[in-house]
Amino acid sequence: MTTIVRETKETKITVELTPGKGVARVDTGQPFFDHMLATFARYAGLDLSLHARGDLRHHLMEDVAITLGMAVQQVIPPTAARYGERCIPMDDALVQACLDVGGRFYYRGPLRNKLYDHFMRSFSEHAKMTLHLRILRGKDSHHVTEAAFKALGLALRDAMVDSGTVFSTKGSVALEVK
Repeated sequence: MTTIVRETKETKITVELTPGKGVARVDTGQPFFDHMLATFARYAGLDLSLHARGDLRHHLMEDVAITLGMAVQQVIPPTAARYGERCIPMDDALVQACLDVGGRFYYRGPLRNKLYDHFMRSFSEHAKMTLHLRILRGKDSHHVTEAAFKALGLALRDAMVDSGTVFSTKGSVALEVK
């Protein structure tokens, strides 16, 4: 299990994360955001306990994204399959997520809701993953956002499968900081 606590003047976030069955206990004080985070955990197959409070919705969502991204980065197996792609239909929405958990950040969206788009960018940056989200169809913002979290979760589940080998022509990367 990985536990990360992030505290600033604006927010306090506690995340406990472990690969599991997708059981989530989430409390941010923002019901729709709680629903999206629990949905992500369920579809990713990650057991998540998350408690967060903040002064502004923007600060809260950004700091949750940072903390959750850092926790996800910690639970990715060194011999992960690395790549994942899923496309989720949800009523009028059709959203595709493609990702690489190989350690390099890049984000391409956008989601229509600026706060949720910023969440995805901050999450992928701190998870050290490349994430492309494409809205293929959809008018209802709720459905588009939820389809994006489901697609992200399932793509991450696929990428985190332990393949038993390092998926890189570079092999393992050794880094020493002095």
